[in-house]
Amino acid sequence: MVVCGDDGLAHRLAAELRGVYEEQVTLVVPPAERMVRPPVVGRARAVSAALLDRVVSAAVNRAAGNGTTSPAPGEPAGGQRVLEAVEATEAVLAEAGVERAAALALVYDDDETNIRAALTARRLNPRLRLVLRLYNRRLGQHIEELLDQAAALATGDDPDVSRTSGDASTTVLSDADTAAPALAATAVVGTSKVVQTDGLLLRAVERPPSGTGEPGAPGRPTLALLSANGGDPAFADGSETSGEHGPLLLPDAETVREAAASGRRGSVVLEQVAYSAGPALPAGRGVGVMAPFASLFSRRLRWSLAGLVGCVFALAVALWVVTGVHPLGALYLTLLDLFAINDPAVGATTGRQVLQLLSGLVGLLLLPVLLAAVLEALGTFRGAGALRRPPRGLGGHVVLLGLGKIGTRVLIRLRELNIPVVCVEAGPEARGLAVARRLRAPVVLGDVTQEGVLEAAKIHRAHALLAVTSSDTTNLEAALYARSLRPDLRVVLRLYDDDFATAVYRTLRAAHPQALTRSRSVSHLSAPSFAGAMMGRQILGAIPVERRVLLFAALEVAGYAQLEGRTAGEAFRAGYWRVLALDTGRERQGGPGLVWDLPDEYVLRGSDRVVLAAIRRGLAELLRRRR
Repeated sequence: MVVCGDDGLAHRLAAELRGVYEEQVTLVVPPAERMVRPPVVGRARAVSAALLDRVVSAAVNRAAGNGTTSPAPGEPAGGQRVLEAVEATEAVLAEAGVERAAALALVYDDDETNIRAALTARRLNPRLRLVLRLYNRRLGQHIEELLDQAAALATGDDPDVSRTSGDASTTVLSDADTAAPALAATAVVGTSKVVQTDGLLLRAVERPPSGTGEPGAPGRPTLALLSANGGDPAFADGSETSGEHGPLLLPDAETVREAAASGRRGSVVLEQVAYSAGPALPAGRGVGVMAPFASLFSRRLRWSLAGLVGCVFALAVALWVVTGVHPLGALYLTLLDLFAINDPAVGATTGRQVLQLLSGLVGLLLLPVLLAAVLEALGTFRGAGALRRPPRGLGGHVVLLGLGKIGTRVLIRLRELNIPVVCVEAGPEARGLAVARRLRAPVVLGDVTQEGVLEAAKIHRAHALLAVTSSDTTNLEAALYARSLRPDLRVVLRLYDDDFATAVYRTLRAAHPQALTRSRSVSHLSAPSFAGAMMGRQILGAIPVERRVLLFAALEVAGYAQLEGRTAGEAFRAGYWRVLALDTGRERQGGPGLVWDLPDEYVLRGSDRVVLAAIRRGLAELLRRRR
């Protein structure tokens, strides 16, 4: 396996392939003076730094024969070699062994760099499995088709067959698309977990301990049991190192019953597996240009207009009562008096004269209100393409800090769920400002570390703060300052290093035990999907369970001894994987696309395609290659 990248995702992906799948990995990274600090990954923390120091010093000599490092006692069986190169050129890819490799992952932060390297690698090895990290979705689809077609012409294979068999030669993924649903769900409610890709929708719900002794509704698989010490502020972090009190993924029925009887553990229950197109984003030429009618006038101006209209009708009714004229005639005379185009009521009754004076007074009040309405409407139309400011009285919204790659995807996800959002961005050149303008999301431009910026975003009335900038210190400073304003505020942090994230998580929980705090790493959420794609299977998605990750994948049963010929009950391996649904492939013909309440007696055939949930090591055991 060859991994090329210039940020934390490359290091985490290499550690995932080596530590979980036990693969031989060649990691191509920029030189030491330009290389980012590699994250500390999983249980290989004690040996990863020493391994990198040992391998980088050996990689300077570029000795291909002795570039593989033997694992030390207690380390995973997979080896790792590190090459230093600014970019994945043809010479660098050849030195990394792309011509003999099974898969290549290009996870540079720049789309153009990944595309250029992919075209070169496809020429060097037409049968190479390619995994690309691209932010542009539409361009990614075209590049995937282009590279598959090039591979088919070079090898004589059918690209459609290779794509549907699960061993697609090219897979385009986005770490932003993988992590955004988890970040959005954590910030909004903390209970809804949704995986949606290629029209497939998987929805899981986090339930608190019932205390009734009942495991829940029948036919709804329990995907995980939450930590027993989840309410303890001093509890570790809900990760793999939490021991027996940590989260239990894919438990068996007996464990679920025991947990329900104890009433100490919450659960994550699968509620739906279906095909769904999902909510569509606003599209068309008029979106973002024509403002909604309700936004043309401020609330104060609308109330002023309503009050004046009420006064007009009240004067018309009074004139009808005093003079006895027809109600429509009374309204007509009132309007004439209002606009000062009626004759003076000389010789009329005193009541008529008083009403005429009052109508003239209301007319004087109407003039500035009409002028304000015209100015506001013109300003709204002129500013429809500009950034909106947070409206007065806004509350219960999510403050999204950062509109980069991740923040833009999170904003789209939140708006799909109709969640009010106020964005905070430091510079006017951020890529997400155009999306915020199109979705009419309010934006506050300013450095969040400066006083008054979060206050302008109405943080004192917000429901949650989601800090997803690329700077850990900025995210942490914003979270601490927001907590000083609102101790009970829900806070979600995007942090780079696992050790740092764990320390922040524990401290914030101990300082604010009544408030919800979550720390998430984008590379931690997306690396399993990239690793699964390199093994020949595209992961449908991942959901976080506290600080662990549960993966969803679609597999052809043929060739898997753990699945083929076994019943659904026998194929379930507690703690590793579980078959969730049978994909019939008939959703486009109007039939049931997925049969997700499979009986335990159903025998899995080789022609079946199933959707399963698995932990990282469980999926690795299913997909692990025989060497």
